[in-house]
Amino acid sequence: MARDEAFYAAAEKRIEYLTIGAGLATAIVSLVVWGPKAAASLAAGAALSWLNFRWMKQGVGALIPLASAQAGAEKVRIPKKVYLKFLGRYALLLIVAYVILSRLRLPATFLIAGLFAVVAAVLLEMIFELFAGWGTPPANES
Repeated sequence: MARDEAFYAAAEKRIEYLTIGAGLATAIVSLVVWGPKAAASLAAGAALSWLNFRWMKQGVGALIPLASAQAGAEKVRIPKKVYLKFLGRYALLLIVAYVILSRLRLPATFLIAGLFAVVAAVLLEMIFELFAGWGTPPANES
């Protein structure tokens, strides 16, 4: 089981780094092609994408012990705090996106494009695992 956890932890860490890398790379390209406002907007979207990924990972990490502890229970009890964190994450991201668009007057198209940095990172991770021969996690040793 420890090998499986190490495999997935390494993939998650690479996805985080690749999200930052994809955001920076596209921000540099957009700086050259479209200018500083587009680059700033794209970088802000990529930063929000990275932050959302981290918070989602932490939220799922909090649910796993709850699910394991209540495995045999007929009715699973999830604390309201967990729901609040999941919904609060979206609310905070929407507020930050609103401020970026309304107060800083950055282009919305590039902000939305930056939000897809995590999608690019996941695709790059998939390609990495396919070419590295790690397309499947290690088998459970029972």
